[in-house]
Amino acid sequence: MLVTLVGFAFFFGVLISRFGLPPMIGFLVAGFAYNLAGLEHPDGLQLIADLGVTLLLFTIGLKLNLKDFATAEIWGTSLAHIASSTLFFAVVIWLAKTLLPIPLFDLSWLAIWGLAFALSFSSTVYAVKVLQDKGDLAAFYGKVAIGILIMQDIFAVVFLAISEGKYPTVWALSVFLLFVPIVRKLIYKLLDSAGHGELLVLSGLFFALAAGYEFFYAVGLKGDLGALVLGVVIANHPKAAELSKSLFSLKELMLVGFFLSVGMQGLPTWPIVLTAVALVMLLPFKTFLYYAIMTRFGLRARTSLFTSLSLANFSEFGLIVAALGATQGWISVDWLIVVAIAVSISFAFASPFSLKSESAYQKLKQFWDRFQLGTLNPKDQVLNTGDAKVLILGMGRVGTGAYDELQAVWPDQILGIEHNSEKVDALIQAGRQVKVGDATDTDFWNMIKTDNSKDLIVLAMPNHNSNVYAAQQIRSAELACKVVAIAKFSEEVQELAALDVPSFNMYSEAGSGLARHALLAFKAQAPD
Repeated sequence: MLVTLVGFAFFFGVLISRFGLPPMIGFLVAGFAYNLAGLEHPDGLQLIADLGVTLLLFTIGLKLNLKDFATAEIWGTSLAHIASSTLFFAVVIWLAKTLLPIPLFDLSWLAIWGLAFALSFSSTVYAVKVLQDKGDLAAFYGKVAIGILIMQDIFAVVFLAISEGKYPTVWALSVFLLFVPIVRKLIYKLLDSAGHGELLVLSGLFFALAAGYEFFYAVGLKGDLGALVLGVVIANHPKAAELSKSLFSLKELMLVGFFLSVGMQGLPTWPIVLTAVALVMLLPFKTFLYYAIMTRFGLRARTSLFTSLSLANFSEFGLIVAALGATQGWISVDWLIVVAIAVSISFAFASPFSLKSESAYQKLKQFWDRFQLGTLNPKDQVLNTGDAKVLILGMGRVGTGAYDELQAVWPDQILGIEHNSEKVDALIQAGRQVKVGDATDTDFWNMIKTDNSKDLIVLAMPNHNSNVYAAQQIRSAELACKVVAIAKFSEEVQELAALDVPSFNMYSEAGSGLARHALLAFKAQAPD
């Protein structure tokens, strides 16, 4: 059965990706198709799904800085949206109960408010996956989206504790020991001892599953939250990025199990399907609530829209609530299937909008700008490049190396642009001119177009789509400056060449670069 399920996942994943949609939508469809075929569910699939979610939250934690989330735009938006969205869905479900006297809507007030609360949440798994695929996890709007999701996870812990009658034990206070310097040093010491091979991968599994999930679960807290917290504790360690990369493939494989399991929750009837579709049709209102609230906290229209579209879905938390309600008897099993279908459809519904968020912003820019406040949040201003003659977009290892080499030709006239604020702080301390910015921000390119005084723009972002988008903006603005980009594969080189942008193929040209260094070293050591 497992081999058959893998075949379903591969087939539908490839099929859906051909339509420009994320493969995870195909995995959801594969789950439904497998279920409709009446095949036996493989043993252990739910365990794989749970491991995938736990590892995902752990790797999120590895990239987080808690001080970034103690801001009004995050906790304020979370609280306001939970309250308003829950009220909205409660009214809708109550109206359906009143107008549709069918067994499915024979719900108590406890069931109505419980379902409404669950539907107000957005999916952490989906949002992070989309942000990772777009390379925007460290962008400002990505951080806001993740911050809101973390707040929702905290609300979920409280809700589940009250609903299940399982309250944190007195030992739950011991989780604060993880932030005590001596305990953190011990964790760091263990991570140092893991080296760089398979032990590093095992250390990640240990910290995520044993020290994180099982520890929190033992003291009455949500296990997944423990994985997230352990990731945050390790985030400042030099190996945090390497650990995240080492777990990437394992995490992605496990998440296939999650999306398959969502699609295999049950066989739907027409009333169940129509109810799920009706709930998905209400997503635009839920999404607009996010947008309206975030603009009240001074975020730009573009930032608010991008964040909202990343959260325009229902959450796997709804499945947990529905399963809890079915177990305790305050909803029927049919509602578990309703929520499962609604979650699945919401992923497919939201995906195109999230991928085309820039287009949605540009086409309706005047409408979105109506909600933007006159005074913007200081952290969300459009980047001003000043008098810099050279811009380097993406200040990773390649971008930083290019900055240092070009400094000899354009001394003190180079500006690095990077969307990871922590990386920017480190580069500034090293004496480089770097600012936080988003190279896919059309407002930024409009400002560059007005200036039009640059000599050279280097596209050194790790995400190829971001480089292509920036190149398209440069060409459409008809800037007179020279442009060069990095690429990893021949098809990327061709795509950039079609935009008249020369590129450096990091893989194929690395050998020639090494050869040049070898020749220089040989000449330096050769006898006169």
